[in-house]
Amino acid sequence: MPDKFRVGLVQMSATPDPDRNLQRAIDRVHQAAAQGAQIICLPELFQTQYFCQREDAALFDLAEPIPGPTTARLSELANQLKVVLIASLFEKRAPGVYHNTAVMIDSDGSLRGIYRKMHIPDDPLYYEKFYFTPGDLGFKAFDTQVGRVGTLVCWDQWYPEGARLTALQGAQVLFYPTAIGWHPEEKEQFGQAQYDAWQTIQRAHAIANGVYVAAVNRVGFEEGDVRGNKASGKGLEFWGGSFLADPFGRLIALASHDKEEILIGDVDLRALEDIRRNWPFLRDRRIDAYAPITSRLID
Repeated sequence: MPDKFRVGLVQMSATPDPDRNLQRAIDRVHQAAAQGAQIICLPELFQTQYFCQREDAALFDLAEPIPGPTTARLSELANQLKVVLIASLFEKRAPGVYHNTAVMIDSDGSLRGIYRKMHIPDDPLYYEKFYFTPGDLGFKAFDTQVGRVGTLVCWDQWYPEGARLTALQGAQVLFYPTAIGWHPEEKEQFGQAQYDAWQTIQRAHAIANGVYVAAVNRVGFEEGDVRGNKASGKGLEFWGGSFLADPFGRLIALASHDKEEILIGDVDLRALEDIRRNWPFLRDRRIDAYAPITSRLID
């Protein structure tokens, strides 16, 4: 394995046309690869606008099996460009059982594995529990041609347990494909604090686990429009702000809040080793004292 590899994060917006979104994502993967990216991550559910702003059973028709048509196109793309791809898809596992699933496609086009989103939110305009069954594969790390990496998805990013369990499996980078934004009426009062909290919790995962963290968000205002079928709410302004942080929590690359961008940053495994030697958090863990962590609450 190389001592260094280059990460590409595709911060993009979404149109009402899923086919167009897929092609736009493919074009941006080409651009990232042209800048030297060896492992490239797309935002959460990149093929559509964020449809979970309402509950509509007709939208289950957007889901597809894995492997399926989209993984076939992404596998061909990965093999063509010799890059590792991470993509969040709406998986149809069986009638009535659907997941929000990240696929890990290696640089030879092989499907290295999948991760099904474990934590499923149910908040105003984020009605994901209607669509997604919680993941049942646990937290996972995958060996790829560039290194051993893990992926979680969006709401997972608020939970240190998921980051820890993925890092303990040897992941050198934690990827978080994301779709998170501001409610328009909340932005003025809470917007900056919400974004700061989102970035801070993930930089903390990098520090606590001695890993790189890559968060890739979508950007732009959306009403969940899919082929003209809009939600009835006020829409969401996705705040972008994608970033790559090193194991010290330092920002290597940071995107804007209001435009599409391709972030490029290097993962240096020698730096990871050096930081872990000087901040040996994994060494000093008291695993003999952590059993109560499996309790919902310690009363």
